[in-house]
Amino acid sequence: MRHKSFLFNNAIINYQDEGQGDKTIVLLHGFMNTLDVWATYAFKYMKSMRVVAVDLLGHGESGSIADCHTMEMQAEMVKALLDHLKVENCVIIGHSMGGYVALCFADEYPDFVKGMGLVNSHALEDGKDAKENRLRVCDVVRANRASFIINFIPDLFAKENLEALSFEIKDIQDRAICMSVESIVAAQKGMLARPTRLKVLIDSKFPILFIAGKKDSRIVIESLCAQAMLPHHSEIMILDNVGHMAHIEADMLVKDRLSSFCQMCYSI
Repeated sequence: MRHKSFLFNNAIINYQDEGQGDKTIVLLHGFMNTLDVWATYAFKYMKSMRVVAVDLLGHGESGSIADCHTMEMQAEMVKALLDHLKVENCVIIGHSMGGYVALCFADEYPDFVKGMGLVNSHALEDGKDAKENRLRVCDVVRANRASFIINFIPDLFAKENLEALSFEIKDIQDRAICMSVESIVAAQKGMLARPTRLKVLIDSKFPILFIAGKKDSRIVIESLCAQAMLPHHSEIMILDNVGHMAHIEADMLVKDRLSSFCQMCYSI
């Protein structure tokens, strides 16, 4: 499937636009991933809806625009892309950091959102320990970017899935190795600076789907379940033997769930 590009704040942004129809699903990848992580999703969905995926700022083939890529910058870029494509509304799905961007997008452009999916993501800001850890990550990346990438990616998966998904893990590592130190640090700073967005969940007039893995060391399931109680319409899918990469570790289940969720959002 072909990638395309447009300019945002003088940076080239890489994106994919497939399929057609009156339903649009927007797919946002996580930290150090690229739009290619959604390739099989786009291939499945393009038969029944329009699918837009994008390399977030500093990721994949998209350029950087600042030394800190805030979620507000990322959301503004996504909105600029959708305006460029003349998309009038969408179901927006974000994995991990992409979920933080989706929450910001829904906060700033609520009337544009028909539904939102948070895959291994949540609406809380970083706690004190998490913020300190992001600063440490920046130092580690500056000292040895390649070593960080090689070790970070496998840690996102449940241990029992490492062997079966070794090809997928290497593919993500190979794509991530193209990221510069500056881009990795800009993403970490952006996530560190993000605020809590529980109000987005509370005020949402659209359905919200939460997808989580029981073995995700980065998400507190009890906290996620509490967040799922806030929207007027929410759904939650918690997967066994799945870590922080549910869309890869349980791809068939997640693929079908997101598709039916999107269809539902456009039917109400």
